[in-house]
Amino acid sequence: METTVRNKQVILKDYVKGSPKESDLLIVSSTVELKVKPGSSAILVKNLYLSCDPYMGILMGEPNPSTSALMDVFFVPGKPIAGIGVSRVIDSDDPTFSKGDFVWGTVDWEEYSIINPTGSFKIDLNINVPLSYYTGILGMPGLTAYAGFYEICSPKKGETVFISAASGAVGQLVGQFAKLMGCYVVGSAGSKEKVDLLVQKLGFDDAFNYKEEHDTDSALKRCFPKGIDIYFENVGGKMLDAVLLNMKTYGRISVCGMISQYHLETRDIVHNLPVIMFKRLRMQGFASFDFIDRFPKFLEFILPYIKDGKLTYVEDIVEGLENGPAALVGLFRGQNIGKQILEVSRE
Repeated sequence: METTVRNKQVILKDYVKGSPKESDLLIVSSTVELKVKPGSSAILVKNLYLSCDPYMGILMGEPNPSTSALMDVFFVPGKPIAGIGVSRVIDSDDPTFSKGDFVWGTVDWEEYSIINPTGSFKIDLNINVPLSYYTGILGMPGLTAYAGFYEICSPKKGETVFISAASGAVGQLVGQFAKLMGCYVVGSAGSKEKVDLLVQKLGFDDAFNYKEEHDTDSALKRCFPKGIDIYFENVGGKMLDAVLLNMKTYGRISVCGMISQYHLETRDIVHNLPVIMFKRLRMQGFASFDFIDRFPKFLEFILPYIKDGKLTYVEDIVEGLENGPAALVGLFRGQNIGKQILEVSRE
């Protein structure tokens, strides 16, 4: 049996200014020992699925005071990028994990990773779901949707809910959570295919293609003639500006992301911020790790819905680590439909 194997990696070429490009990421090969050092308390894993997430674009840029307030670890030029992954344990020096266990947590983008098991979660195979779900519906996107909707927005039956980037990893879940509560739900997306997915497969009451709407304000007034109670924000910029005008008094806005603004040299000006005061809106930004203590509660909530077939989760899976740069950069351009995942290995 081989003790040293090739380890293909995706590394950051240099800090990125503006929108990331495939050429900002390089595929290289190194080697890795298939044993961990005794006394290291580390585990060696073979990565199976890697999660492509919008925040990773922020981490490709040079740290600055505003972004560092949210992210304390940035990608380093010349080193592998990192994200949430699903892996199989190859060797372990930690009594919590054994060879053959499946785990999810933060790993480098490579075929094999040696990781500190702190922050890694063992997967219960008795929960009969695809392993890829732990990059999405049963991982950070799922917790993000749950915390942002229930903990921050405090929804009530019959309320009106709008979700931008609604076909993405988080948005598709928020919409279904809202429908399960008896809310009226509308989403925006960037193609006819995505709009059809929202209405025909995910059960949204309505949806519109923001790229084809010449006036977002008019589209929102058409969908919400009496206004919006809850807005789940994923986009920012001009979309947020239009939504503010259409919020009801005492509405709530949960700010999960602002992907339209991440890679702009000059960010859009939001003109309608005084509406927050005039309408007594509550607007809160958050990150999933703010609610990591809710994770057991989240699993108790969501697993019965998955088991009973009451939730649909759409994945967009790209195979092969060498296709990782294209998959990740495509996410920033809205090319994915559903949760973007990179499949590294099936073994």
